[in-house]
Amino acid sequence: MLVVVQVPDGTLFPPTDFLGVDLGVVNLATTSDSTTHSGEQIESCRTCYAKRRQRLQQAASACQQGGKRPKTIRRALKRLAHREARFRRDVNHRISKTLVAVAQGTVRGIALEDLQDIRARSRFQRSQRARMTGWAFAQLRSFVEYKAVLAGIPVILVDPAYTSQECNVCTHRAKANRRGQAVFSCHRCGYTTHADINAAQNIRKRARVMAPMVAGRRPQQLSLLAGGNASDKLRPSGRSI
Repeated sequence: MLVVVQVPDGTLFPPTDFLGVDLGVVNLATTSDSTTHSGEQIESCRTCYAKRRQRLQQAASACQQGGKRPKTIRRALKRLAHREARFRRDVNHRISKTLVAVAQGTVRGIALEDLQDIRARSRFQRSQRARMTGWAFAQLRSFVEYKAVLAGIPVILVDPAYTSQECNVCTHRAKANRRGQAVFSCHRCGYTTHADINAAQNIRKRARVMAPMVAGRRPQQLSLLAGGNASDKLRPSGRSI
């Protein structure tokens, strides 16, 4: 029997500030407080299950060539896929719970990047495609949003364009500021930090600018008001962003 329980939304409070959250592949989430949630677990899980899947698919192919129907192997493949999905879901639940708890405890809203359709808009090298497939950022964002609604925390989606190229201290923007996947170093003022932390701080700043326009609205409305183009956010590692 399926039981549905209606849980009332939390009362939306006016935030004193915003917790900027940069979503990524190497680091699933990095906050403007310099907290990083690594994606190593999910990547390790993806690699492990990919190897198992390949072995099972090879066994299924051998069965078919021998004139047999690989029913057992197909069931094993389904179980494998479900197990991997449950693992990703659990990791995203834990990360989203932590982000919402931090925002609630410090009376802040949450600022996320609007990365809708990022895979369709961006091109990636062949070596990166498998990892991108395992990037469950949409699920993580949805978990953050619904947990925030229950806690009464405002959520704003900001335009992610150039957040990884722009210095959050002096606002100088240049591709050369991004010296690899992990390092950001501003050519103008010399500010140096982890690239994801700099991006998260830029996301926080953009949310603070938008806050007066959306103050007092419900989290669902905040998301609709803050669209943007994500095509400049993620590109192959061989090109600086």
